[in-house]
Amino acid sequence: MKEAIKKIIEQEAFAIKNIPVGDGFIRAIDLIYQNVHEKKGKLVASGMGKAGQIALNIATTFSSTGTPAIFLHPSDSQHGDLGVIQENDVLLLISNSGKTREIIELVELAGNLRPGLPVIVISSNPEGKLAKNADAFIYTGNPKEVCPLGLSPTTSTTVMTVIGDALVVSLMGKIGFTAEDYAKRHHGGYLGDKSRLQAKQVAPSQPSPKGKE
Repeated sequence: MKEAIKKIIEQEAFAIKNIPVGDGFIRAIDLIYQNVHEKKGKLVASGMGKAGQIALNIATTFSSTGTPAIFLHPSDSQHGDLGVIQENDVLLLISNSGKTREIIELVELAGNLRPGLPVIVISSNPEGKLAKNADAFIYTGNPKEVCPLGLSPTTSTTVMTVIGDALVVSLMGKIGFTAEDYAKRHHGGYLGDKSRLQAKQVAPSQPSPKGKE
């Protein structure tokens, strides 16, 4: 059993190491920066099922690190929640297949509400309708799932999470996000205490670098 578990971890690690790092990453980072930090919009992340859970995680991590973001459930968007999308927002859509009906419909509905709304897509299907209509496309590398049936989202969601982390950390660097900034957004718990301590340690020696937010 230990050997089997070790093999699963190795397969997932291999998939992460082989995520293609193309221009889609740079384009996505630029779109988020321009729309959220320069034009004062927000990031609207969405996905269906397991991909939606990854989108929610990415949105909350962005928000806690200086880039305002929300999660919009694609089904709820068809029952009034689409109204949360405003001018200068940017969509971040996750679909492993690139064919998810609810996500494709969300692109169309959001475009009707806010023409010209930029769309970032994370998917394993560069030939899908979502990828073809994206302003920035990030390819997962289409890794094989470690699920023995090849059905349950496992490796694909791991890769999606890492791609989200790469975007978040890149934006943190671009805006000069500091421990002091983090403490203002995350007051409670261990991380709140830790961020305030780090901010105090930096303050006496040098001014905290401030980027645009």
